Amino acid sequence: MSDLTKLSANELSAELTKGSVSAVEVTKAHLDRINSLDKTVQSFLHVDDEGALKQAQLVDVSRKEKKKVSSLAGVPLALKDVLTQKGIPTTCGSKILEGWIPPYDSTVVTKLKNTGIIILGKTNMDEFAMGSSTENSAYFSTKNPWDLTKIPGGSSGGSSAAVSAFFAPLAIGTDTGGSIRQPAAVTGIVGAKPSYGGVSRFGLVAFASSLDQAGPFARTVLDCAMLHEVMAGHDPLDSTSINQSVPEVVKAAQLQDVKGMKIGIIKELGGQGWQSGVLNRFNEAVELLTSLGAQVKEISIPHSLYALATYYLIAPSEASSNLARFDGMRYGLRVDDGNLSAEEVMNKTRQKGFGKEVKRRIMIGTYALSSGYYDAYYAQAQKVRALIAQDLNNAFKDVDVLISPTSPTTAWGLGERVNDPMAMYLADLATLPPSLAGIPAMSVPIGLADEDKLPVGLQIVAPFMNDDRMYRVAGAVEAALKTKWNGLLIEQIPNLVGVK
Repeated sequence: MSDLTKLSANELSAELTKGSVSAVEVTKAHLDRINSLDKTVQSFLHVDDEGALKQAQLVDVSRKEKKKVSSLAGVPLALKDVLTQKGIPTTCGSKILEGWIPPYDSTVVTKLKNTGIIILGKTNMDEFAMGSSTENSAYFSTKNPWDLTKIPGGSSGGSSAAVSAFFAPLAIGTDTGGSIRQPAAVTGIVGAKPSYGGVSRFGLVAFASSLDQAGPFARTVLDCAMLHEVMAGHDPLDSTSINQSVPEVVKAAQLQDVKGMKIGIIKELGGQGWQSGVLNRFNEAVELLTSLGAQVKEISIPHSLYALATYYLIAPSEASSNLARFDGMRYGLRVDDGNLSAEEVMNKTRQKGFGKEVKRRIMIGTYALSSGYYDAYYAQAQKVRALIAQDLNNAFKDVDVLISPTSPTTAWGLGERVNDPMAMYLADLATLPPSLAGIPAMSVPIGLADEDKLPVGLQIVAPFMNDDRMYRVAGAVEAALKTKWNGLLIEQIPNLVGVK
């Protein structure tokens, strides 16, 4: 494996700035690795070799001409296939958008291009971000680089797998109910969901508009923070964008100090039904934080017990509305033999274009919003959502951040939960409360479970627009563990993915 693919984004930035390596060389190294190994991991839906190299050439020319460039200029990135990129296929992991080429860039992509970050391609995902395993993709299932028989999490499993397998030092995912944090946890990397409104949703194909938020993946906390600062900020094109300065997350990540911080353990997120190896690593992380000078105490978030039911009423309801635009009339797939009525075209197009999980959620959402059931289901769910947010806001009167395991278990086997939706949904137990409240949360690796030697993540939750607090804790934990959580051990990867 090329040495360049071993480096973190911060390390690559330093080498690129010194001129000891070119952006083209860095990009080629990562593309070569993708092209030789991703046929096994299957993290990418589309690799843009030509476009990535052109981007890299432009960065090299700018540096050669002594033009001012960002520190991350020339660093490669993998982009979840739910964000539009002009001229590049955007499918959202669905057959209904197969072959669709967006005519514009999302705001996040515009920021990446302006920074000079090299977009290598679009990563696989659960269809329209609905799932926790990336098995709901209409194209193929991505595999976890730690164990190719395991899931990489979801819905951003393609992005998490790409970073874990050293295909890119950075990636972008989206998090609706945990779809950045959970895949980060099960693939042994860092992933953050910014405060809702902290990153523009313009050009992000909507699943649940009041919950969706794009965020960064990386192999180190500092790398994650660097990408967070690039992609965040106010956007007048997004009515939900927050007109506030971006929290100083890079500075916070570099502090590596939690002395005097008050940290709350969420009482309801643990115990019976949670994997013992996950709880063991979590308890060790609590002890570690205490030894670093943090004041740790248990905090109750009583209404978090209803987060799962609340989320799976609100998110499908919003999805049933957002996905109504995919009707075979305007763009994407169209099923029509020339003799069908408009209603028949819509019916057959949606029947063929949408997968099983998407249809399930559309039906749940449509039912919850229907006349006679709106007040009983959707309206009640919104009331409970407000109570969950209230519980969390009250907790932050006593503590600076909250912590829990990111997921109740490590990565499960491919196919193990495909026919058991409830078991799949339970993977998001810990990540749902912060999503419903719109507050920032992230996952940082804290070790391997005793039973299966698979990664375990620590979830860190902060108050709204105080994203820097969670990076401060994550940076301290990472530094104290004295390890770089680069997914697999370098030497293991080629053998594990079947390349000698």
